[in-house]
Amino acid sequence: MNKTPPRITLAPGLDIPRIVTGLWQVADQERGGTLLDPERASADMAAYAAAGFDAFDMADHYGSAEVITGHLLNSPAAKQTKTPVRAFTKWCPPPGPMTAEIVRAGVMRSIERLRVPRIDLLQFHWWTFEHPGWLDAMEEIAKLRDGGLIAHIGLTNFDTAHLRILLAEGVPVASNQVCCSLLDRRATEQMSELCLVRGVKLLCYGTLGGGFLSERWLGAPEPAEAGDIRDWSKMKYRRFIDAVGGWPALQGVLRAAKRIGAKHGASIANVATRWVLEQPAVAAVIIGARLTEREHRADNLKLFDFVLDDEDRAWLAEAFAGTRRIPGDCGDEYRRPPFLTASGDLSHHLDALPKLYEKQRVPSHADRWRVSSGSHWEPLAGYSRAVRSGNRILVSGTTATHGAGRLVGRGDAGAQATWILDKIAASIASLGGRLEDVVRTRVYLANVADWEAVSREHGRVFGDIRPANTLLQVGALVGDGYLVEIEAEAEIS
Repeated sequence: MNKTPPRITLAPGLDIPRIVTGLWQVADQERGGTLLDPERASADMAAYAAAGFDAFDMADHYGSAEVITGHLLNSPAAKQTKTPVRAFTKWCPPPGPMTAEIVRAGVMRSIERLRVPRIDLLQFHWWTFEHPGWLDAMEEIAKLRDGGLIAHIGLTNFDTAHLRILLAEGVPVASNQVCCSLLDRRATEQMSELCLVRGVKLLCYGTLGGGFLSERWLGAPEPAEAGDIRDWSKMKYRRFIDAVGGWPALQGVLRAAKRIGAKHGASIANVATRWVLEQPAVAAVIIGARLTEREHRADNLKLFDFVLDDEDRAWLAEAFAGTRRIPGDCGDEYRRPPFLTASGDLSHHLDALPKLYEKQRVPSHADRWRVSSGSHWEPLAGYSRAVRSGNRILVSGTTATHGAGRLVGRGDAGAQATWILDKIAASIASLGGRLEDVVRTRVYLANVADWEAVSREHGRVFGDIRPANTLLQVGALVGDGYLVEIEAEAEIS
């Protein structure tokens, strides 16, 4: 049996164990208002590090996780480990303007809590891509990396389309942290394809489905949420189970994993984690720890004593056939229905976010409103980004322009289409509508060869809405490098 977890290079100069210890449960442990004792909790972390589990994942909102880690990093125990203790944290700001000052303040808050001169891996989360501040934030983070405050840049819960924009813009992304398990296999699809081509590694959480992927739940009756599900992690992954087909679907996966485990002398949890680790784009899995309460280091090491063979994968494929695919792409559970989060439906949270554009009444028209993006072209040419007349919203031809005139996604028509559709969504939302209200779109291409990349992005957004659509090649668009322009019409019922 392995005595320490195998290691992998996540990014140049950053070698980590293939099991990263997650600290999200610190927030759950502290939700009653009593903080964990930092000395005792950091001593537990030191035991993980001494056993080779020396990379820890946390976030600015995981209770006092950063403070506890700061105690460890500045303790004698951290200096006695064979390899440096690595601290990965996340910055999850509310959407809004991302100036250099705002970004630096967010990063410095984590640096001060961790009591380090530089963050090993700073991972960025953004709630809604309708607000373009995420790109500004990532570019400021890249500057802080160049300045030495950050060693490497990561993402968390980014989908494939928006990761592609960052790569097209040259932001040095090392990793993307996403959900991946026997229940949620979205990350093994387009996300993995892009990561393998572009050298981005995946860090995967949720591999044990909040503990549901274990012997405890095999053959067990379906739990009552109020009585049997108390911690946030199980609340969240109970919703994943419902999304893939409910309790019978879970039992089918558990039976297959049990069969494989019996063959290899491993637990269901070992099999579940092993399957994720064998996905080619995955660098490491993140397994949560409840500091000061319990640990599973010895059992987790068993997953490195076997590999899955063709028979094992066939048994799993048979079980997968009895499940439904989780809707959307990686991270969509935080941004659109079905909201598969610990707190459930996040629509109230997203609706409360400030709209990107401020609507203005059109003079002399009582029922007509408009929004402007701030582009200097709008007053010059005399048009609005979008206009609402009664219950009808018309969005002008939209290009992948950011701010005063910067082109996003140069040379990549699919990336430009992603940016455009986000702008259209923001325009409609600012006037009181939703993408579901769109009844027509028109797409104009400079090069007909880009039709598929653009159409796939259109389908990603409108696949369930299915508005009327026209796709045209126009030969050339106004502006250097612009490959696609899209307009939209919506009717609010």
